[in-house]
Amino acid sequence: MDGLVTQHQSIESEPHVAMDAPPMVRFDERRMHVRAYNYWASLLRDRAFPSIEDLNPAEIEDFGSHSVLIDFTGGIDNPAIAFLGSALVRECGVPSDIDSVSLVPPRTLLSRLTDHYLQIIANQAPIGFEAEFTNQRNAEILYRGIMMPFSSTGDGIDFVYGVINWKEVASPDLTDDIQRAMDDLRVELDATPIPGMVMPIWADGPSAQDYTVEEEDALELTERAADLPAGDYLSEALCQSLADAQGAAADAISSEGRTRQALYKAIGLAHCFALVAQAQPEDYAALLEDAEIAVQPRSPMTALVKLVFGTHYDKTRLSEFALVIEHAVSEGVEPGALAKRLSHLDGGLKAYVREARDAKRGPAPAKPTRIVEARRTLEQAPAIAMTDIATDADGLAVVVMRRLADGSLAPVGSLSGDDKRAGQVLQAVALKA
Repeated sequence: MDGLVTQHQSIESEPHVAMDAPPMVRFDERRMHVRAYNYWASLLRDRAFPSIEDLNPAEIEDFGSHSVLIDFTGGIDNPAIAFLGSALVRECGVPSDIDSVSLVPPRTLLSRLTDHYLQIIANQAPIGFEAEFTNQRNAEILYRGIMMPFSSTGDGIDFVYGVINWKEVASPDLTDDIQRAMDDLRVELDATPIPGMVMPIWADGPSAQDYTVEEEDALELTERAADLPAGDYLSEALCQSLADAQGAAADAISSEGRTRQALYKAIGLAHCFALVAQAQPEDYAALLEDAEIAVQPRSPMTALVKLVFGTHYDKTRLSEFALVIEHAVSEGVEPGALAKRLSHLDGGLKAYVREARDAKRGPAPAKPTRIVEARRTLEQAPAIAMTDIATDADGLAVVVMRRLADGSLAPVGSLSGDDKRAGQVLQAVALKA
């Protein structure tokens, strides 16, 4: 019961096509339906289905507002709606107290969820799906969702929990208008900075599409930032650098790990943003305050990568990215050069992380040799009586003496002359006799 069935529907009239998906997915996903699946899997606890007693959608801040809970305990022909999230209520224009599946209006996102509930019972496993459709307002909607089984008895499915996320597709005319407005704004800001104006930061909009940056462009942006005085407005260089880094980070996350280059590009642009932030510390602090991100004294660069990759990104990877960028800054890596360095380094990002950790720890202290350790032991050893020194048949012994503070000598150990280890010492002493 830890598998996930996914489906895709490119247009409304095409049938669903089922395919296998990995049994578990990464926890650094930003996609809501994947986080919901991870949550469902965490509730299994070696059972066939999670217990409905463990689920309280109203308390799930991450995706509860985008979810619906369907109750089959009264029958499967017209199951009850036990919970409906506020975001779905607003999007679908349905009453918040709608109480059964039969009352769900057609051509709404809620209907896209409730249409799948019988498949859950048939498959006995979560069903993931994605598609596009025209909703009740004649708007084109892209959506991804998942339906997950729950049980009140532990044996059969009598509840289904669905989570869905969506976005409205802008018309071509609107997209063109947005692009023209962005171009005009860039020209205007290049000419005259506007007090109180912050450059728009697009997470998945025009600035994230077909973005390329050359090393000389990143260097020029960083040098311009160093010449800008801190003022009552956020500098255009700082905001543009952040927007570039966030756009590349969104591309890297959406690439699903298929290529390292997208991630290296995002880390490289985050490094450029770090250099710009160093030149504009007051404006950078204002960005962090606005995003409600606190700086950690032990790892100040973590706040910067959270600003770029998002606060919900995997904490372990954020720590690695912060370490890499901090190391690149300390090494004096040129703006725009970090991505190329990671690409050409044998071992890539992981190798640079190890290099950064080694540099942060400093050289390991040299291990003392056996002779050094022996000397330290004898320096602290108590003195022994001369009468306790054992000799061989010829009355010979090798004795180690320690000079005391008053100048006298005290024996601290000995080897009798018939000890094999004393042989070389006796030979060396005999040569000088």
